[in-house]
Amino acid sequence: MANTSTRTLRLLSLLQTHKYWPGNELADRLGVSARTLRRDIDRLRELGYPVEAQRGVDGGYQLAAGAALPPLMVDDDEAVALVIGLQAAMQGMVEGVAEPSVRALAKVIQVMPPRLRRRVEALRSMTVPAAWGDRPGPGPDPAALTTVALACRDSERLRFAYTAADGRSSERYVEPHRLVSLGRRWYLVAFDLTRHDWRSFRIDRLTGPAGDGSRFRPRDLPTADAAEFVRAGVDNVARPYRIEALVEAPAEFVRERIGRWSSVEAVDSGRCRVSMTTDSLDWPTMALGSLEAEFRVLEPPELIAQIRAWSERFGRAQPGPVELPAP
Repeated sequence: MANTSTRTLRLLSLLQTHKYWPGNELADRLGVSARTLRRDIDRLRELGYPVEAQRGVDGGYQLAAGAALPPLMVDDDEAVALVIGLQAAMQGMVEGVAEPSVRALAKVIQVMPPRLRRRVEALRSMTVPAAWGDRPGPGPDPAALTTVALACRDSERLRFAYTAADGRSSERYVEPHRLVSLGRRWYLVAFDLTRHDWRSFRIDRLTGPAGDGSRFRPRDLPTADAAEFVRAGVDNVARPYRIEALVEAPAEFVRERIGRWSSVEAVDSGRCRVSMTTDSLDWPTMALGSLEAEFRVLEPPELIAQIRAWSERFGRAQPGPVELPAP
């Protein structure tokens, strides 16, 4: 059996990974008796962690929101800054940061007292995020995203309203599986209990998500992973433009820069072919330009025309005499 300090840290870690732990299951995971588990819970409470207990045969424990954040971490101002920063990272374009940001955000908000949540919401509602790439549109609501993330983590059934691409609205009741960040979109992969099949839902089209408190045994996904499931669905949706370009740069370099939003195939050691589908020509124009390498557009002609128009406009932006109106 681990020493007391190590076991206490392990207990805290387990409490943060599930919304609720039955007492006997938690004791088994730690390899201790129910009596020792109670002493360890009391030790966490003495350190300031708000652990709630449910008594009885089916009793257990959960880490709850308290009057203050657990003491190890940060003060109020730092906590608010942390949440706002995680929300910004969640909506950003840095490879590998968005998904861990959602997980961290879900953990922080779970134990954040209401007074700090109000400050976070006030700051969020007065901040206009800037997006680079696709046409402007509504981004995912951080509150909805963290609600869905917690439901996935806790295997808790979820209800929400959903607006499809054609504008039709419906009420959904699902068993949430995973969140997937693809391009600049977030998707929920879930088993739809009304339609009796797996579905993916865009988070920005989802409103009012709420868990109903019922737990479920996770089902086996019909694909290797959730990301593959979402990609298959997105690829089946018709889009106006298919982009093909030959780039004078190694495939590894190009894949590192824009591989998350495109397919990159090596032609030889110094060239590669880039393919993507999109509903806007702005993103491929900026993506290809950001590579700082020579490239040739193979299709479509509309992208060639747009790049020429951008080139002419940028050329007119060079320094020169400018006539400004009199004050």
